Amino acid sequence: MEHKTDFLVIGSGIAGLTFALKVAEFGNVTIVTKKEVVESSTNHAQGGIASVFDDIDSFDLHIQDTLEAGDDICNHDVVKMVVKDGPERIKELINLGVKFNLKNQAENSTDSPDFDLGREGGHSRNRIIHAHDMTGKEVERVLVEQARKNENISLFENHMAIDLITCSTRIKRGSVITDQEDFCCGAYVLDRKSNVVKTFSSKITLLATGGSGKVYLYTSNPDIATGDGIAMGYRAGTKVANLEFVQFHPTCLYHPEAKNFLISEAVRGEGGILINTSGNRFMEKYDPKKELACRDVVARAIDTELKKSGDDSVFLDISHKKPDFVKQRFPNIYQRCLEFGIDITKDPIPVVPAAHYMCGGVVTDMSGRTDIQRLYAIGETAFTGLHGANRLASNSLLEALVYAETASNQAVIDLKKLNDKEIPESPRWDESGTTNSDEGIMVSHDWDEIRHLMWNYVGIVRSDKRLSRAKRRIDNIQEEINRYYWDFKITPDLIELRNIALVAELIIKCAEHRKESRGLHYTIEYPEKNDKLWKKDTFLRRPLVG
Repeated sequence: MEHKTDFLVIGSGIAGLTFALKVAEFGNVTIVTKKEVVESSTNHAQGGIASVFDDIDSFDLHIQDTLEAGDDICNHDVVKMVVKDGPERIKELINLGVKFNLKNQAENSTDSPDFDLGREGGHSRNRIIHAHDMTGKEVERVLVEQARKNENISLFENHMAIDLITCSTRIKRGSVITDQEDFCCGAYVLDRKSNVVKTFSSKITLLATGGSGKVYLYTSNPDIATGDGIAMGYRAGTKVANLEFVQFHPTCLYHPEAKNFLISEAVRGEGGILINTSGNRFMEKYDPKKELACRDVVARAIDTELKKSGDDSVFLDISHKKPDFVKQRFPNIYQRCLEFGIDITKDPIPVVPAAHYMCGGVVTDMSGRTDIQRLYAIGETAFTGLHGANRLASNSLLEALVYAETASNQAVIDLKKLNDKEIPESPRWDESGTTNSDEGIMVSHDWDEIRHLMWNYVGIVRSDKRLSRAKRRIDNIQEEINRYYWDFKITPDLIELRNIALVAELIIKCAEHRKESRGLHYTIEYPEKNDKLWKKDTFLRRPLVG
């Protein structure tokens, strides 16, 4: 079964949906998303969007904070572009219907919005625009609503991309063929309900599949965050970069029944303090900014405290604030914790670090283009150079909005060049010689083993020995998966296992390569930063076969 479209968007978070809405005026758009359209990392984003709206703030300060958090390897041109374009993109969201918190109860205005600006770790000013503690959910609600009513957008929920399809065109000089050029012409996609693999052919393809947190045992990410875009891009031949820089959010709720529930950094921004089981505050030992230090510093501090004490968690305490303020500012966190018997107006919240955000990804230019023609990547899937070695809090949704703008502008230009060309016929999915699997236990076992070994050996603190051990085991698991993959029919679990194994391998390779400690990458053998040798990005590309 083949579907043809001008724009194929893989993923339904803020990046993919915003891009889709912008290009829908110029062609037909198909969005494929592996579960329901609202199931995305965007929907789980609590904190907000960083942007300059306060008179005492400035673009220069936001740029400086971003560069400082990125530990000297951000792309300065990208940082300037994203920061300066932020206010316009926020105003676009307001025009679409997003309701952000204001200082008073007046309606949102694009002329002079009086935002209730919050502050998070690494920021020198209050610049976090938010919708209570459910910013992502509010943004996703509006974008999904707009996409559903747009006649040029088709939504395929419960459709899971397997691999990108690449085609070749011959390059002529006069009558002589001098070379050939690969370009992306769509993707193979599994319909999860019918178990049928469909071919989606497109003129322009966008990877916007979100993050990779499920590579780790503990993560704030939703179950869908299995690094699909990075894995598909790498297999297709794109460069990937800086995958050693995995951001661990310092404060995920620690409770046996609480799955993936994040305690927003905004809690610390509003005065929450970190204490140990004895009730003692400890962050002043690690950074003069205390609880408002960057996430990598706070996560390592908590990790150190837990290793010293042997405790299961530390605690985040905001009970010294007025109860009405806490309930109004953090209604979702308050209610969720209450379900687990924790009244955050009275009790400290047990927290542990958890894998949260991938700062690396598929390499793109400032228009979201990868090094494969007609293939774009934006959002957490992409490596743009904005985040460097560590993402500044709440810059992720900002990046997604700005790159949806730049990528959509360029994609429309590319589409116009292709409008006189037919969408190429893609080869059909071939599953001849495969059978239904009766070895589901292999998939679940390998899934668990990968996540445990990544947490234990490639986590917040690393060493050469741990990385080497993880690499040996991942190599063995990869061999098992590849044999299994080609012998049996595709299933959603097998697709995700294949992707997390590959992303795990790429994280390990990048981490082994960087012989220093910088930003989110901390290794015991090289505890210092080395600007002379390592003030640069880490690039990987799939080796050519044959």
